[in-house]
Amino acid sequence: MSDLFEKFKNEKVNLGEELGIKNLHAIPLLSKIVVNMGIKDAIVDKKNLEKGADTLSAITGQKPSVRKARKSIASFKLREGEEIGLIVTLRGKRMYDFFDKLTKIVFPRLRDFHGVSKENFDGHGNYNLGFAESTVFPEIDHGQVDKIQGLQVTIVTTAKDDKEGEALLRKLGMPFKK
Repeated sequence: MSDLFEKFKNEKVNLGEELGIKNLHAIPLLSKIVVNMGIKDAIVDKKNLEKGADTLSAITGQKPSVRKARKSIASFKLREGEEIGLIVTLRGKRMYDFFDKLTKIVFPRLRDFHGVSKENFDGHGNYNLGFAESTVFPEIDHGQVDKIQGLQVTIVTTAKDDKEGEALLRKLGMPFKK
C-alpha cells in the first residue's frame, strides 16, 4: 500500500481519540476520490474529448470513462446523449497516491496558495476541490497543452459530518486555511 496509508494506520487511534470515537471501525476513512472533467468543445470536435482523456489518464494513472449529457439544453446547443465529460474514480493504492501527490506536489506549485477553504465540505464529510487548469499537475507539459481545461476533485470519506471529515483530511496532510 501507499506510504500515506501506512502513516494513517499508525495515526488512526489518535484520530479516534481526537474525535471521541472508541470503536476503531467507526473512525472515518477515505472511501474514494472522483476526478471529473467537463470538456468544453467536445460537441464541436471529438478530438477534444480524446485530448481530455489523455490528460486525465496522465494525471490519475487510470483510464477515464466518458459521460453523456442527461438532457438537452438548446442555449448550449447540447443534445441528450452527447459525450461531454470524463470521470475517473480512484480507490485503494491509487487513491492514496493521488491524495499524497495533491497535498505534497500540486498545492505547493499553486501561486499565492494559503491553504484550501473549509467551506467546500458538503455536510456529509466529503470535500470538493476545483482546479481552473490541469497544468498544475506535474504530469502535464505546459508546451503540449493547446486548450486549458479545468477539473473537479471530490474526496469521499466515511465521515458522518464535516467536523469528522475535516479532522480526517487534516490528519492525512490537507493544508486548510488558518
